Amino acid sequence: MLLYQFVIVRNGNKTKCDNVELAIAHLSAMTAQTIQKRLNKLGNKERAAISRRFFKTGPGQYGEGDVFIGIRVPVLRALVKEYPALSVEEIQILLRSHIHEERLLALLLLVDSFSKGDDAARASIYELYLKNTGFVNNWDLVDSSAEHIVGAYLMDKSKAVLYRLAESVNLWERRISIMSTFHFVKHHEFSETLKISKMLLFDRQDLIHKATGWMLREIGKRHLQTEESFLKVHYKKMPRTMLRYAIEKFPEQKRQHYLIGQI
Repeated sequence: MLLYQFVIVRNGNKTKCDNVELAIAHLSAMTAQTIQKRLNKLGNKERAAISRRFFKTGPGQYGEGDVFIGIRVPVLRALVKEYPALSVEEIQILLRSHIHEERLLALLLLVDSFSKGDDAARASIYELYLKNTGFVNNWDLVDSSAEHIVGAYLMDKSKAVLYRLAESVNLWERRISIMSTFHFVKHHEFSETLKISKMLLFDRQDLIHKATGWMLREIGKRHLQTEESFLKVHYKKMPRTMLRYAIEKFPEQKRQHYLIGQI
C-alpha cells in the first residue's frame, strides 16, 4: 500500500503528517483566532485573579492594566507542540494581544521557531522581537524569551543593541538587555553581563535589581572569582536587593560580611 506523507512547512521548519484529512484540519486550525478561542475556553477565573495579584496589575504597579484569563504556564508550553505550523504573522497577532497568556504563548512559539529555524528564520524572529518589545511587558515574558532569542542571536554578533536597551526608559527593555546575557553566561562568556550590570547599578526599579543580581549569581556559579571581583568593587553602592540576589548562594558568614560591608 502506498503511503503518502504530507509536509507542513512553518518558517522554514518542516512537520510531517501521514493523514491528508489530519493535515488539512491541522492547517485550518493554524490561525491566531482559533487559538484565541481555545485559550478563552481554557481560562479559569480564580487563577486569573491570582495572576492579577501576583503580576502586580493594580494602579501604579509595574503590570498595571494587564489582562489575565487564568492559564497555567505548563498548559501554554504544551500548546506550543500542538501548533508547529503557525506562521510568524499569526504569532505576531497573538504577541500584540491585550491578554497576557496570549502574549506568553506567542513568545514561547517564537522561541520554539527560533530554535528550529535556519539563519534567515532566526534573523526574522529576532527582528520581529525587537520591533515588538512593547508587548514583552512583564518579567515572565522577558525571562522566557530574551535569552533564547536576543541572546542566542547575538552570541556571535555585535552586542551594541543590548547597551541601547540597557539605557532605555522602558523597564522591560532594560530587563531584556540584562536577561539576554544569560545565554552568554551559559556559554561562560561573562563580559557583557558585567558591563551591563555596571550600567544598571543605579537603576531605580526593583525588577532590574533582581534580574541583575540573578545574572551575577549565575556568573558566580560558573566562575566565583569573576563574580567576586565585580562585587568587591561595586557591592557597597549597588542596591540592596541586587546584592542579596548576587550573594544568595554564598556561605552564610561570607554573605553576612558583604551585607555589613566588611569585605
